[in-house]
Amino acid sequence: MSTLAPPTPAGPAHDRDQSGRSLGRLVPGLGVIASYRRKWLAKDIIAGVVLTTLLVPQGMAYAELAGLPPITGLYTSIMCLLGYAVLGPSRILVLGPDSSLGPMIAATILPLASAGGDPERAIALASMLAILVAAIMIVAAVAKLGFIAQLISKPTMIGYMNGLALTILVGQLPKLFGFKVDAEGLIGEITGFIKAG
Repeated sequence: MSTLAPPTPAGPAHDRDQSGRSLGRLVPGLGVIASYRRKWLAKDIIAGVVLTTLLVPQGMAYAELAGLPPITGLYTSIMCLLGYAVLGPSRILVLGPDSSLGPMIAATILPLASAGGDPERAIALASMLAILVAAIMIVAAVAKLGFIAQLISKPTMIGYMNGLALTILVGQLPKLFGFKVDAEGLIGEITGFIKAG
């Protein structure tokens, strides 16, 4: 004895519903706007103002840390947040520039851009690096390779973050005291800071 599956609904209303769902998957920000409640507005404005006061100087400092003009950090912070608001799947995730990326970007692009110290070349190289990383991340997401991040041990991550914090601190100390140190590497910057101070 065979059983028949229930008929699938058809017609314009069903087609609109299906296209709305697929569009909602591609652009989750539309779903957030559709389900937004007016009572959230005051708290969202306060959160936005607080986040802006943190992200503007932070984004500009991290851009300078990456060897780019500070204004690029401002543009990047704003554009990335707008992009995630439209395309990101989480309504409550807080995003911003990451201090751990600055030294890696600088280590990658500064040897290539240092000939002549052209800021436009540095911006072009950093932009190309961002596009390449985005392509690799999309491929990794499609291949479901997120589990690889779990293979990095906790002591390795803690050591990396502490070393990064020390590098950023030593690199920013001369600016805090109002002078400049021309040195490469952590030891050279510490030595230069002590001699100049």
